[in-house]
Amino acid sequence: MPKKYFCATLFLFNIICYSQDLEPRAYANVPKKLNVAALGYVFMDGNVVTEPTLPISDFKLQSHNLAVSYVRTFGLANKLARVQVSLPFTFMDGSALVAGDLVTGSRTGFADTKVRFGINLLGSPALDKSEFRSFQQKTILGVSLVTSIPTGRYYEDKRVNIGTNRWGVKPEIGISKRFAHVYAEAYGGVWFYTDNNDFLGKKMEQKPTFSLQAHASYYFKNNMWVGFNTTWFFGGKTIIDGVPEASQIDNWRVGGTFSTPIAKGQSIRFQYHVGAFTNNGLDYYALSAVYQYSFF
Repeated sequence: MPKKYFCATLFLFNIICYSQDLEPRAYANVPKKLNVAALGYVFMDGNVVTEPTLPISDFKLQSHNLAVSYVRTFGLANKLARVQVSLPFTFMDGSALVAGDLVTGSRTGFADTKVRFGINLLGSPALDKSEFRSFQQKTILGVSLVTSIPTGRYYEDKRVNIGTNRWGVKPEIGISKRFAHVYAEAYGGVWFYTDNNDFLGKKMEQKPTFSLQAHASYYFKNNMWVGFNTTWFFGGKTIIDGVPEASQIDNWRVGGTFSTPIAKGQSIRFQYHVGAFTNNGLDYYALSAVYQYSFF
């Protein structure tokens, strides 16, 4: 029984990584035919919060993550649309005391690929580079569909895995408004998951996970900007072979972002976020650095 709960909680690490995104400017107004290539590094370190009745203590996870991503904007029915593809590679280590015994795990490999397709329905027409210069953004309403593709490394007989061995999709709606130099954004979405039928010889089901994000960013004249970020995600109860687990989450995170141009078409962005409240799952902090190159 202890091993069963230990496995479920490790699997929850991947579930939480779906819903804890803090991604400002997901619905930003930009010109069409813009390409953005990015290379990022994320360091995550934290403890896993479990039910007090479980025989698990000192549960720690740490990971180094590299990711490449590409964004392309285009016009769709005269609206600004974009598609984004991200592929991460992870080095992860974990350890815990289970019924007094030290259990460790280490995994290296590709994580699940994420694809986002979005369109700004209101307030963001598809403009070329010359038209965009004179356009003044007001309020933008957009929608998107994020898909997690199970490309991550997964061992059906192992407790620690990088991949989730199932698909995830998140429909999302977002609003963005400009106030002089300040941009305010809010998104709401729901993750839905297919079943993992190879979870240590068992079937794992996943209830939907709801997520809300809010961002406030201040932009300087040289395109440097700083932002405050927060997200709340809840739900996501797991069921193994028809038996519900004590795995529902109700977690809140806060963080900050700093972005600055370093050359024409190039910028670097730093972000830090930490758990403000964690009732279950991974209570961690994350540091990231992302290099972006934009071109037409």
